[in-house]
Amino acid sequence: MRAKSGIAIALLTACCISFCSGAYVQAEEAKLASKPAGAATEDSVNDLTVAVGKSVLLDCAHTVQRVAVGLGDIAVVNAISPTEIMINGKAPGETSLIIWEAGGARQFFNVTVRASVTASNDHLEAVRREIRTELPGQLLKITSENGSIFLRGTVKDLSSSDRAVKIAASAGKVVNLLNVEVPKADPQILLKVRFASVDRNKSKQLGINLASLGLGNTVGGITTGEFAGPAIATGATGTTAAFGNPLNLLVENPGNLPLAFNVQALETKGVVEVLAEPNLMAANGKQASFLAGGEYPFPMAQGTAGATTITVMFKEYGVRLNFIPTITPRGTIRLQVAPEVSALDFTNAVEIAGFEVPAITTRKVNTEVELGDGQSFVIGGLLDNRETETFLKIPFLGDIPVLGKFFQSMSKNKTNTELIVIVTPEIVSPIAVGAALPSLKFPEKFLPANSGIPMNTPDEKSADNTLAPAPATMPVEKLVESLKPEAPLVVDGASGTFGASSTSGTASPAPATAPQ
Repeated sequence: MRAKSGIAIALLTACCISFCSGAYVQAEEAKLASKPAGAATEDSVNDLTVAVGKSVLLDCAHTVQRVAVGLGDIAVVNAISPTEIMINGKAPGETSLIIWEAGGARQFFNVTVRASVTASNDHLEAVRREIRTELPGQLLKITSENGSIFLRGTVKDLSSSDRAVKIAASAGKVVNLLNVEVPKADPQILLKVRFASVDRNKSKQLGINLASLGLGNTVGGITTGEFAGPAIATGATGTTAAFGNPLNLLVENPGNLPLAFNVQALETKGVVEVLAEPNLMAANGKQASFLAGGEYPFPMAQGTAGATTITVMFKEYGVRLNFIPTITPRGTIRLQVAPEVSALDFTNAVEIAGFEVPAITTRKVNTEVELGDGQSFVIGGLLDNRETETFLKIPFLGDIPVLGKFFQSMSKNKTNTELIVIVTPEIVSPIAVGAALPSLKFPEKFLPANSGIPMNTPDEKSADNTLAPAPATMPVEKLVESLKPEAPLVVDGASGTFGASSTSGTASPAPATAPQ
């Protein structure tokens, strides 16, 4: 009985559609009869709606001579009899239908083909099934309206939201109304860098310079040129010899044998040890910079209109550290790190326009490594051994056995440099509220405070200076907006201003109300 009732209802519905359509067309024909022959009706007079896979029957009062449909991919029109036309829906969309009748009258119809309710429900059910499979335990509500898919519910993270949108996009245009659970704060990463450097040098010098202060009525000297000999001068008081280097051995007998021997025999040893331990902390994926040192001025000569202008520039030096840490899905920390240690070197200074400009000794590394929490890498190493030997002699005289040593000079220099750079990233947590803060142990006590008033803001908490607890969830677009990176901080070392621009003066008071 139930099946027969369904068939009867279907037949009754089809008859009603046919009857209503015929009555509607006859009413429109009565309107057209009052118009001159050949006049066109407006496009918006008649509207027809049919579902995909369904049919609508039109009954016309006059004989139909010709019919035309705008888009055959959306709807198909068939003439069943001289006064009957059947419209079949093929695909969702809109098109137009024009009917030419005997006598020159025309009718215009706006045809809307909507999606089949059964097919739409099947498609939505397939989307729901895929979302349940890919996002288990996350309850999402999916609805459809006018070809748009609405997503509602709460997901765990942004990646789940993106995946749900991609799955729902297969059924149509997606409107994302999801909420996302607020994630925890990004972890803080502390980078420990160790610079350890040892520079050793050893030199040995030996040379003899001979000078005659009047032997055989001859004044002069002989030298290998490795070390400067005495400056001999003859004046009213006699012949004198001046020595510029005080670190030498001088033998002179101006009476019986007016000869001077300038002997330089030096042996030096030196060692320089450098240990720098910069530590710097940054958030995940954010850049951090550290500099402990200073800036030294150096002149720059610029020629303008035939004249030379000296401009003073500044160059930074000291212990510098730049790095960007990124936590990978593998649970490791990828580091882009560039540590540097530099110092002024006055032994290799140059003079420009009367100014002494020092050189800079630099040790720096720029690399990218991947480490686990607490692991260490030696990212830079150097072992540099150098030996320089210089030997000079006077021809023929320097080849004489035994005595030839007086006409020879020798210099040996040995240097040894050892350097290692070690990095260690660690994920750290902030110091708890009320815990003791780390501080330095100062050798001497400071003067007691003069005012007795604490320099910090009072610590009493109130409703005005207490942050509200973080919400459990928030809309996707709000969370994405909050995760956008801030504008980079610009520091102008010359003027001491922060940001892209600064404004001086008194700030205007805030308005009591703001426009909506």
